[in-house]
Amino acid sequence: MDAQLRIEQALDAALRLGESKAAPPRLQAATRHAVFPGGARIRPRLCLAVAWACGDDQPALADAAAVAIELLHCASLVHDDLPCFDDAALRRGQASVHAAFGERLAVLVGDALIVLAFRNLAATAHHAPERLARLLVTVADGVGAPMGIVAGQAWECEAKADLETYQQAKTGALFAAATAAGAQAAGHDPDAWLELGDRLGEAYQVADDIRDVMADPVWLGKPTGRDEALDRMSSARELGLAGAVAHFDELLAGAVRAIPDCRGAAALRALVRSESERLVPKSWVSRIRAAQTAPTPISA
Repeated sequence: MDAQLRIEQALDAALRLGESKAAPPRLQAATRHAVFPGGARIRPRLCLAVAWACGDDQPALADAAAVAIELLHCASLVHDDLPCFDDAALRRGQASVHAAFGERLAVLVGDALIVLAFRNLAATAHHAPERLARLLVTVADGVGAPMGIVAGQAWECEAKADLETYQQAKTGALFAAATAAGAQAAGHDPDAWLELGDRLGEAYQVADDIRDVMADPVWLGKPTGRDEALDRMSSARELGLAGAVAHFDELLAGAVRAIPDCRGAAALRALVRSESERLVPKSWVSRIRAAQTAPTPISA
């Protein structure tokens, strides 16, 4: 089955676990709004790609791990868009959850998605119970304190933070969880896959910083210029656009080198390279480098 179709079907099945005719209908509608339509689904795709590279002998467990990662990512987006953080009216080309359903429901949707992620993963315990405990810890570490998404959001509340530490927590931790969880779901050692997730996750945050400056908000599907407006640390602000692009390229090259020798190595390398062009198109890089080398006008 195509990986994207596999992910979408597994996400739909997971959401149905939390749905009932007796449940609040607007909560159910808002929860589906937060998950569908999805973005690139790169985190669950990465999880499944690693599971396949490791043999994928328990596909139901790999699906549950991938779904948990994506639901937790969606939850973080719902909370990130709230007025107390980014106050973003758009997400993935449609109204953000709080813009469409109100702030109170948005808080509850984020909470519900977090619980649902772990409920769905726990429901697969009978497939390989000996793998589940470590898998739950891996996924939880990607979102909780001290180094997961929660910590990443919390660094935005501090007066001062180290940029790399902030980016590794806000984005890198869940990517590392995705690669490690894919390996664990297939019964393999996750440690060999952590560097790939770490580097790719940090590259995604650097790309997000670049896109916040360069992208058209309609194309991006969410507001841009938020880092500057919120005085938030970013690679583009700290390194400049040219420096951020160079750092992005370095991180992706490191991610490719970090892919272990396995049956899926070529497919994983192709996935990383295709994401590179999607995240930071070559046309942007050309514009940034042209601007960097353009002669400075001489003032009169």
